[in-house]
Amino acid sequence: MHLSFFENLRYSDELAGTRAGACLVSERFEGRVPPHVAVLRARRPFHAFVAYARYLYADALRPQTGVAAPGIAPTAVIHETARLEDEVTVEPLAVIGPDVEIGSGTVIGAGAVIAAGVKIGRDCDIGAGSHLQHALIGNNVLMHPGCHIGQDGFGFIFAGQHTKVPQTGRVIIQNDVELGAGTTIDRGSLRDTVIGEGTKIDNQVQIGHNVTIGRHCVIAAKCGLAGSLTLGDNVALGAMVGINNHVVIGDGAQVAAMSGVKDSIPAGERWGGMFARPTRTWFREMLAVRRLAESGGAETGARPDEDRDEGRA
Repeated sequence: MHLSFFENLRYSDELAGTRAGACLVSERFEGRVPPHVAVLRARRPFHAFVAYARYLYADALRPQTGVAAPGIAPTAVIHETARLEDEVTVEPLAVIGPDVEIGSGTVIGAGAVIAAGVKIGRDCDIGAGSHLQHALIGNNVLMHPGCHIGQDGFGFIFAGQHTKVPQTGRVIIQNDVELGAGTTIDRGSLRDTVIGEGTKIDNQVQIGHNVTIGRHCVIAAKCGLAGSLTLGDNVALGAMVGINNHVVIGDGAQVAAMSGVKDSIPAGERWGGMFARPTRTWFREMLAVRRLAESGGAETGARPDEDRDEGRA
């Protein structure tokens, strides 16, 4: 029997045609469920669906490589000074350098490189092909494949021949952080780069040196965070947001997808656009531009989307 859920009128047609055996639904929409479907009443149907899914598919809550059985693979390379607690799994071709410390229950994926002096807490997953250096990692941190943590940030004096600024800081990732595949986090130069507890970061995100990210933030795919900026707690960034260096984003602020942020954002505000400004201002500006374009089209007798270049065929 299949289980589904319904909580948005936009999907009424899908509900009418569902072949699921049971549907989680609020009391408000209970009458819309087809008679052949068992009704499971829930105040928040999607939340209830997720709770069921977490119970039924507990293994899906952590990355599963399936490359090797638990334990140390024969082809793993582990320096003699590294210290691994009991029940650490090191998959084939992983390399663990000198003075590394890894807590119990942690899995080091195939081909990962853990450079000298890195500290990794308990119950972490370090994805296949990831590379960690100059880093301190808390407990229950999940890194999907191909993450690169602790490499030099982009620091130069730009004058004629560009002079490299020494990058001497670390990356500190606190407990319960999740990093999507291909994410890169640069080590600090003047201060450590810090990722706060409970923050969730999507695939292919770039975080520059000296960045401080607060607790329980959400950063969607392909965001680019320039150096030395600060995100407060519970900040949410939509996909492909770019943020300038030294900017401060206040607690609870939200930034719409594909926005460019050059100015600091006060706590709790919602901004968007290029360059980002408060969403109400952004929407008013877009509406005004659309009305201007439409009025101009009416005066000339052309539609706004027509090509008015007479030189084109």
